[in-house]
Amino acid sequence: MKKIEAIIRKSKFIDVREALHEADIDFLSWWDVKGQGDAKQGLIFRGIAYDINTIDRIYVSFVVRDQNVDKSVAAILKAAYTGESGDGRIFVSDISQSIRIRTGDHGDESLYNK
Repeated sequence: MKKIEAIIRKSKFIDVREALHEADIDFLSWWDVKGQGDAKQGLIFRGIAYDINTIDRIYVSFVVRDQNVDKSVAAILKAAYTGESGDGRIFVSDISQSIRIRTGDHGDESLYNK
């Protein structure tokens, strides 16, 4: 089992969610987050300094069976891509155990995706 986490542009979230749905990944969580890239600049307008380094993003997280990792990552890559700086990041990490609370199922059986 793998946990896939992605930080993507807000404007691409619907595309990513639909791409994951087409890849049979229907169960995921997401949060509105703020971050900072490598741009170091500010804006002063009428004597007031504004921080324009803070960027609004969506953080997407879900756990899949090993056989679904490649198609999940490919779906995010395709849907989130703009070719411009700030498209985001994808992280894949191992999950050692998963338990569905309602049924007590363990491991792959506790996941919804086939």
